[in-house]
Amino acid sequence: MSASSSAPSGRVLSVLIGEAPPARLDKALARDVPEGEALSRSRLARLIAAGAVRRGEEALTDISARVAAGDEITILLDPPEELETLPEAIPLVVIWEDDDLIVVDKPAGMVVHPAPGSTSGTLVNALLHHCGDSLSGIGGARRPGIVHRIDKETSGLLVVAKTDRAHHGLARQFEAHTVHRHYRALVHGVPDAADPRLRGVRGVGFEPGGILRIVTGIDRHRTDRQRQAVTFTGGRHAVTRARVEERFGQPPVIALMDCWLETGRTHQIRVHLAHAGHGLVGDPVYGGRRKASARALGPEIAAAVDAFPRQALHAATLGFTHPATGEDLAFESPLPEDMAILVGLLRGE
Repeated sequence: MSASSSAPSGRVLSVLIGEAPPARLDKALARDVPEGEALSRSRLARLIAAGAVRRGEEALTDISARVAAGDEITILLDPPEELETLPEAIPLVVIWEDDDLIVVDKPAGMVVHPAPGSTSGTLVNALLHHCGDSLSGIGGARRPGIVHRIDKETSGLLVVAKTDRAHHGLARQFEAHTVHRHYRALVHGVPDAADPRLRGVRGVGFEPGGILRIVTGIDRHRTDRQRQAVTFTGGRHAVTRARVEERFGQPPVIALMDCWLETGRTHQIRVHLAHAGHGLVGDPVYGGRRKASARALGPEIAAAVDAFPRQALHAATLGFTHPATGEDLAFESPLPEDMAILVGLLRGE
């Protein structure tokens, strides 16, 4: 049981500790704080250290403090802090929006989150302007909750939390790998289970139906910290699946692929397909500066492929369970104009 009330310095949350509480204060609070408050253990730890957690007149400042069943704990929740990141009136393609979350179709060229060298013009700047006061505060700050990202030059669908409960609910789904994400990519070459070269590439195999499966670790490149690299000793476990949708050229030298993620590591699709020898068209980092075959495609189409100005990767579908309502949601985004034009050329349209 719990109740909350208002105080001049912030909102006060009252939590009644239930039977057989965990030994540590932070764990007991994480169990007994109402789910709708969406207070993570890390945030509770910060509140404890700041002296915002009390039992009667006693300030509980040690996360390992013991509590007993029936203890009434009060937590002072400060109003959300305003961040220095400024709202910017940047147009957004909004696919879905409600009180808890927003789904947007990000254009290529937009950075998701501010960082050194990209402090403005980001998706977060745009969301701060678009959402305004509807952001109730993520982790105690008035900001959108970024639970996943796509690269600057990748286009497509992103879900962003507007409330703490949505942020934690979505984060749990991404952690459990229950979010459905499909990407469409143009790659050099056509992956084929009959290709003897692929049978010799470690971590690469095929599943029934011609589905390419790549399983490796992914870690930062040893010498170039801006890049990721495949590893088989350490790194973060990564699994990518992909299947060929269309083949282009005589003989086929470019493929349009449907790729989906079991895990979500930085640059995962780009790194994995490059590892398999099928780097993305236009990828300046992992594509290996591979040139399209003028003989197979014709000189004009080959030149268009080589001139494509970004990695040809689009986050095309996104499905998850709404963290507040429990509704299953699924969204689709068509190929953006630049990729659609290139696919049309490859088809001879």
